[in-house]
Amino acid sequence: MADAPAAPVPVVGAISTPGRERPMEDAISVRPHLYSPYINRNLPIDFFAVYDGHGGPHAAGLLRDRMHLILIDELMTVRISLDLTSGSSSSGTESSIARRERLEAQRIKGAWKRVLRRCFQRIDEMALVTCSECGIGVPCGCPPVTLGMSGSTAVLVILTADSIIAANCGDSRAVLSRGGMTLPLSYDHKPDRIDERSRIEALGGRVEFGDRARVQGILSMSRAIGDKYLKPYISAEPELSIIKRIPEDEFLILASDGLWDVVSSETACHVARMCLRGEDPAGNHNFMPWVEGADGGAIFSSRSAVAAALLTRLAVGRKSLDNISVIVVDLKRIYTGV
Repeated sequence: MADAPAAPVPVVGAISTPGRERPMEDAISVRPHLYSPYINRNLPIDFFAVYDGHGGPHAAGLLRDRMHLILIDELMTVRISLDLTSGSSSSGTESSIARRERLEAQRIKGAWKRVLRRCFQRIDEMALVTCSECGIGVPCGCPPVTLGMSGSTAVLVILTADSIIAANCGDSRAVLSRGGMTLPLSYDHKPDRIDERSRIEALGGRVEFGDRARVQGILSMSRAIGDKYLKPYISAEPELSIIKRIPEDEFLILASDGLWDVVSSETACHVARMCLRGEDPAGNHNFMPWVEGADGGAIFSSRSAVAAALLTRLAVGRKSLDNISVIVVDLKRIYTGV
């Protein structure tokens, strides 16, 4: 029997489906205890990500296979002072100790932001010349037009014992349920967002409006990994958020726009919250499909898995026309191995 993990692992439910008659271009990554970096006092971090590809599965597959490895590589290079006081205040006043702690927290936050920006830069550079089908680290053998028009969103969340760290590039989304409230961890990068449209037009690009806003009349998002032929208008620069964890934090949802196009963040959190409480969002009692099926076997492995499955079914029922990928991370329960 394997040894028990050295630190708690959150219970996770994840599902990724093509949806209605669409080729599969999404990819997900669920990697608890990914690495124990110095920046986190050599304690493990948990990594979750959703990648929504377009122009083929090449870029999303590359992100699934390499993003977490690039993150580890970048974290291995980080060395910052971690000299928080742990003794008495004899060497200084309480206010000076608090000041040092605040400065230390700022240094750690700054280091995380540098690491993640570098990760997105490196994976974007890689996506311009390689793909998951041709192999990592070799020139891509796909037709130039295929590689040039292939890209992917990337929304990822890193959990530490103290913080929730989110990075987003594109229109996939991450949200946090905190004390019954829905808090955005990312904001969709759409071409009609005022700041995004201004950035594109300042670079000489254009946003065209038809069925939806599109960069150069082609792509319906303003940031993504890859998309060689739409550079520099399509940016791979991530938007980052780092928040302190508190006891009221309930769960996370990461999903591609196959969910968010037809389900609001608030509705998704309501459905997930009911599932994690063991309640049917439709109001039925004795709603516990994760416990036992008709044949005595478990239908779902956890309440998080129930939540991910129901959110996917809701998106399909509301006629989502895209691939649907959903990750639900329960911040109240931990994996026990049984």
